[in-house]
Amino acid sequence: MNKLIFTIALFAIITTYGCSGAKLSVANEQMERGEYYDAQRTYRKVYNKLTKREERPQRGEIAYKMGLCYRKLSMNARASAAFQNAIRYEWPDSTAILFMAQALQAEGRYREAQNAYTEYLATHPSDSATALTGIAGCKMGAEIKQNPTRYIVKNAKLFNSRRADFAPMFLPGSDYDILYFTSTNEKVTGSRRSEITGMKKHDIWMARKNERGQWERPQPAEGELNTEHEEGIISFSPDGSTMYLTRARRELNAHTAVEIFTSQRSDASWSAPVKFEITADTLSSYGHPAVSPDGNWLYFCSDMPGGYGGKDIWRINLKERAGSLENLGEFINTPGDEEFPYIRTDSIMYFSSNGHAGLGGLDIFKAQITPMGGWKVVNMGTPINSSSDDFGITFGKGESGYFSSNRADGRGYDHIYSFILPDLKINIGGIVVDKDEEPVPNSVIRIIGNDGSNQKAVGKPDGTFSFPLQRGVHYVMLAGARGYLNAKQEFEADTAEEDAEYNVDFVLASINKPNVVDNIFYDFDKATLRPESKTALDSMAQVLRDNPNVTIEMASHTDRWGTDEYNIGLSQRRAQSVIDYLVESGIARQRLQPQGYGKSRPKTITKRLARLYPQFKEGDTLTPEFIEKLSEPDQETADQINRRTEFQVLSTDYQMY
Repeated sequence: MNKLIFTIALFAIITTYGCSGAKLSVANEQMERGEYYDAQRTYRKVYNKLTKREERPQRGEIAYKMGLCYRKLSMNARASAAFQNAIRYEWPDSTAILFMAQALQAEGRYREAQNAYTEYLATHPSDSATALTGIAGCKMGAEIKQNPTRYIVKNAKLFNSRRADFAPMFLPGSDYDILYFTSTNEKVTGSRRSEITGMKKHDIWMARKNERGQWERPQPAEGELNTEHEEGIISFSPDGSTMYLTRARRELNAHTAVEIFTSQRSDASWSAPVKFEITADTLSSYGHPAVSPDGNWLYFCSDMPGGYGGKDIWRINLKERAGSLENLGEFINTPGDEEFPYIRTDSIMYFSSNGHAGLGGLDIFKAQITPMGGWKVVNMGTPINSSSDDFGITFGKGESGYFSSNRADGRGYDHIYSFILPDLKINIGGIVVDKDEEPVPNSVIRIIGNDGSNQKAVGKPDGTFSFPLQRGVHYVMLAGARGYLNAKQEFEADTAEEDAEYNVDFVLASINKPNVVDNIFYDFDKATLRPESKTALDSMAQVLRDNPNVTIEMASHTDRWGTDEYNIGLSQRRAQSVIDYLVESGIARQRLQPQGYGKSRPKTITKRLARLYPQFKEGDTLTPEFIEKLSEPDQETADQINRRTEFQVLSTDYQMY
């Protein structure tokens, strides 16, 4: 509600009727001066006296004017009801339909608002941009509410009174432990109530953190800032020595003069504000100052001529003012109102608008300069934005800070809310095991990202490990341990904005014992590799690439059937087939030694094989004598286990010297 003091739009609607002439003329004069709170009360008294049927047209007009007042006061439920009454009493100005749609949208009643926008569009095709933006906002609002961002928003109760508190701003150089804001609490300067809002005049207040990092109770800003006028909505020079503030000066029977002032800081006390001259135009309003981080530019909002309608965001060079005044253009400004700029970096600005598609009322938008020189404008989504007015954002450390909103307050009072975007909890974890699926303790895992990151960790005794990650980064991971060959894997973290846990396991081949290569298949009684062996053989080739200094013996074994001489020959040819495939894959032949063992080395059951085949015990050796005592199905299983391809590391210093 109270932000309207500094965003007041000047307009005049002067009408009188004989039946209640004096009071109606008073209400019209109050509204013309922008005294919306007093005007709506006067209109209500006149409206309640018009009870005759022939007075319906007058009730329609007064209902419309009450709606305008409620609209300015952000009392959306009352505004939508008033405009509905104006339409019911056949008030001829069809902007009542548009304003009702906007009020309904600000209440979050998107379906009803969309119907009203559609009705307005049918009668005002020339104003299609406004209606279509409203329709888009209603559709987007319903969708955004179903897909909130990860921001966490809370009512900053310590800063909020029973009236309005808004437009927070950190003091630069204070390590974000001093916060200024605008307040209308009961202890502000003066005793008069504002004719515009019905509350006490705005003052600038501040709060600071104590040595324990806790916020202390807010106090009025020290010095000569606060007067009988309305002060608030501030910004600071980068060194924190100069404050730019909005002041609304009230004079009897005159429009409110909204202007920007400056104040100087000395020993934590602020000097009496001095008017900051932007143009010689005394009829336009100037407010919501925002200084760029480099101190060169002052951004502000104004309804001065030359804009796109409503209030626009402008800027002026603080070093060389003459000729530097410029409107931020059509990417930012719309026929609606753009207000409360906040310049975070030289290319990122936040502002509030009711002209861009949003959830209703004022929404907070992030604008970033594009390589082509324009602006990319993005709605901040929920829970930062609501169907009510959301505005006046300031950032502290990282993605955290405060902003203002009149959400969940039927009286339209503005309050301060905190926000924070929690760090994404993205991790990759897994386990390092050997070929028998036993944990490899104290392994070393390295992970390198294409963002330049390089991490290293030692696995736990149980073989497990874990790393934090970043979104959208391609990673290469390498695991190794004493007595084992290295293993490498690659993967890419997706870009979804949500917590995630990735899992990557490593299987390390032992240097000191044979390692079975699973899933290598041959045609019956032949040495020809079958196509389904390709995956396993390609993995074997990769192991050799990841360990370029090792040489290996590639051994093939057969089952118990056939003569020793035949099985030795068959297994030798099969081992040679594997060697030939690896050479074709780019592995130097000097690193590879084929060896056929036939049936001379029956397999001994390991822990892994005992888990896979519980009919055998760890330590059982699958000799012909052992197998012949088994059932027929178990004999076939034992023969299958014996038919295997293994590799054994011969050396680890190939071409090292």
